[in-house]
Amino acid sequence: MLDDAGVAEYLGRIGAEKPRKADLEGLRHLQERHVLTVPFENIDYHLGREIHLGEQAVDKIVRQRRGGGCYEVNSAFAELLRALGYRVEILPGRVHRPDGLGPAMCHLALRVTLDEPWLVDAGFGRNSRHPLRLTCSDVQKDPHGEYLVAPVEGGGADVLLDGRPLYRLDDRPCRLDDFAPTLWWWRSCPDSPFLQELFCSMPLADGRVTLKNRRLVRVDGGQRTIEPLTSDAAVLDAYLTHFGIGLDELPEGDGVKRTVGIQLT
Repeated sequence: MLDDAGVAEYLGRIGAEKPRKADLEGLRHLQERHVLTVPFENIDYHLGREIHLGEQAVDKIVRQRRGGGCYEVNSAFAELLRALGYRVEILPGRVHRPDGLGPAMCHLALRVTLDEPWLVDAGFGRNSRHPLRLTCSDVQKDPHGEYLVAPVEGGGADVLLDGRPLYRLDDRPCRLDDFAPTLWWWRSCPDSPFLQELFCSMPLADGRVTLKNRRLVRVDGGQRTIEPLTSDAAVLDAYLTHFGIGLDELPEGDGVKRTVGIQLT
């Protein structure tokens, strides 16, 4: 578990105040700050670097000032929440895709139990800015849109944004080690979406900024701008300027199959 110094460092990384107690107000503040400061990105997938979950993902996010996919971001966030006294469980999910529901264990989200259970997700890309009630079947309004957590037959729930299904949660908690086979698939299979395109994306207070391969898209206050980046220097500068990510080598979205190590803890 993170010690006091580690907690302070993590809170500083996301620009958050330490909650006075492990309550809903503090949880809302922490998730909002996490979502607005930690990008959803797959840079290391295209640099052939190891992918870490849990405690070692904290180092990447906090000390390297990076982001990651759901496995990295949400498992690191879980470490912070537990150190602050929250009761956290790991929930697996299946992503809704154009051709149907994807494989099991392809998403990692958090269930935080207070007086009632809450869905906490800071690592999906289209996740809510604030926690969502897991026992509420009504529309829940959020700065990122209208979310619905709809129970499904046999257990679990579909999470929808503005009527569009995002992923299906299993309500049975699991361990980080359970994600090893699917993490290997994400890292190794040429069909993996994380190897098809290079992306880095983060919400703004009133919009979003996304760098996909060499195209920078910014939506701010309802206005959309698209800027092609024609030089390596421009791409590296965009990572630093818009996401605070300083890179010493340039990732390329070439979809090349890579063999790398995987670290879960």
